[in-house]
Amino acid sequence: MKRILSCLIVAFTYTFTTPAFALAPVKEVISDGGLKAWVIEDHTNPIVALKFSFRVGAAHDPIGLEGLARLASSTMDEGAGPWDSQAFQSRLEDMSITLRFDAAMDSYGGRILTLRENLEPALEMLRAALLTPRFDAEPVNRIRDQIVSGLRQSKEDPGTIAGLALYKSIFKDHVYGRGSKGTVASIQKIQQSDLKNFVQNSFAKDNLIVGVAGDISEIEVKNLLDKTFGQLPAHANILPIADVVPTFDQDLNVIQKPVPQSTILFAQKGIARHHKDFYAAYVLNYILGGGSFASRLYEEVREKRGLVYSVYSYLANHDKASLWLAGAGTQNARVKETIDVVRAEWARLQKDGASLEEVSNAKTYLTGSFPLRFKSSDTIANILVAMQRDNLPIDFLKKRNKQVEAVTLEDVNRVAKTLLDPAKLNAIVVGQPEGL
Repeated sequence: MKRILSCLIVAFTYTFTTPAFALAPVKEVISDGGLKAWVIEDHTNPIVALKFSFRVGAAHDPIGLEGLARLASSTMDEGAGPWDSQAFQSRLEDMSITLRFDAAMDSYGGRILTLRENLEPALEMLRAALLTPRFDAEPVNRIRDQIVSGLRQSKEDPGTIAGLALYKSIFKDHVYGRGSKGTVASIQKIQQSDLKNFVQNSFAKDNLIVGVAGDISEIEVKNLLDKTFGQLPAHANILPIADVVPTFDQDLNVIQKPVPQSTILFAQKGIARHHKDFYAAYVLNYILGGGSFASRLYEEVREKRGLVYSVYSYLANHDKASLWLAGAGTQNARVKETIDVVRAEWARLQKDGASLEEVSNAKTYLTGSFPLRFKSSDTIANILVAMQRDNLPIDFLKKRNKQVEAVTLEDVNRVAKTLLDPAKLNAIVVGQPEGL
């Protein structure tokens, strides 16, 4: 009965939380051991969310062992310290503790979501996973087989094929060009020693970022930091990722695949997160394709012509590169028309700019929807980590909407002329398109 009640409490508190603009201020807490976390206290419900991230990721995978970070993230919760895989997972389940790890191109992290009463055992298990992961043969081989099966299936997936081909064309031999998931051959080569070396070399105090939200005090966060992360090495032993300048020299690449619908991906140069025109580009992207039903691409490509079910664009920022991406899927017979319309809209927005009404509507949506992101302690902790990863100020949550509101029509149209580049809008098509 206690376990059922715990599950219900977690579900309830995950769904109903404090509205964004009623959030307590973000506090920077520094432990006695010098570890730092950004914290938002919310004592409404007895739940604590911890999100952490290390500045290391799939881009650091050794040559020949691509997918190492991914396999590590999938197996670190499959046994640690005195607990084998079954005991570790059973203990988490018995106390309704969520403990997960994840690996991306530039980051490796994890999260805990737990009732306050189970915070100590949750941190104990996280500490064991970080410091003494077991990587026993049975769970590693089981998870490896699952990943390999997924990779083999993805070889037939047009979206995966297009994404890998696009990044390879843009980044060439840079580590970004190989993707983040690895290959069947590389995943099969990874040994237990590789996984343990990855953990020992990658997780350290100097590349750690922590965000905490929920029913917890500053004193408790200080203790949490030292108790959970205090035994990590002082410095990570990882090689820096080389700088890269994306190249957009492949106007159109068609990869033949016998499927009834083609996948289309587009890419051009993006804009750095701290560029003075980032928010103008952010508003511009909403108008172009980020605004779903309200975007120009949706209106022109789907509504007027019925070419696709969905079409979109977004700004993508990696540590070493920024991109502006777009995508669509359509019948093979209508691929050429879809590409032509997308490129025409790209060029029209660059040449003629947006209207005052479009800019006003975009800003209204982008500011009004911002509070909806703060739907749980878990997502708040995640946002606190993202803020630190992006080197944003601690009062960003208060200032963000003001930065969007400050964008003018002139800003948007200036950025449209200088940043949108239809001549360098690369396209990748996977399918059997007609007329290309």
